[in-house]
Amino acid sequence: MPRTKLLTDFKRLHRLVQSGAVFCAFDTETTGLFPKQDRIIELGAVKFDKNGVRDTFNTLVNPQIPLPPVCQQVSHITDEMVRDAPKIVSVLPEFLRFAEGCILVAHNALFDIKFTDEELKRCGLLTLTHQAIDTLSLSRWAYPANGHWKLQYLAEQFKIEVKAAHRACDDARVCMEVFLRCIRDTMDRQKPVESDGLF
Repeated sequence: MPRTKLLTDFKRLHRLVQSGAVFCAFDTETTGLFPKQDRIIELGAVKFDKNGVRDTFNTLVNPQIPLPPVCQQVSHITDEMVRDAPKIVSVLPEFLRFAEGCILVAHNALFDIKFTDEELKRCGLLTLTHQAIDTLSLSRWAYPANGHWKLQYLAEQFKIEVKAAHRACDDARVCMEVFLRCIRDTMDRQKPVESDGLF
């Protein structure tokens, strides 16, 4: 089981943002759906707080295996593009430094967390221990009547610009914007900022 703690008290998110918390919206592109056998081929992240974007992180990753055709079709990432990219063993320490002290934010967060954890274990590193927020669960709570909660659907619904769907850094940015929109649209359900305690 992941050591990451998912925050699920969505009524306290506005208070968390206003407290000055720093968030790291992140996304992985992978060779497939199974963390134990598939590999990360791109890792993107956006660090932000209540004042806006603080920094971005984005890199392709050489998975050291051929990319399956379906992977290339979805992400438009090719073998040629990752051939000279850094290997995950050098990417992960940089990402951990980037995300240090942050609350992770991801759409279908356990997917990205489990992939990252498996890659960390293969590199002999400790798995993630961050707090995290899943914007898929958050958007289902915020918009129960929607019927669809995929990231690209929400982006279209909220007129969030999508520059490169299924590319890690842009998906991370869209995730950040969905996160902030969910909070803004549920202000009538958010706990007052002056209330005691966060999580």
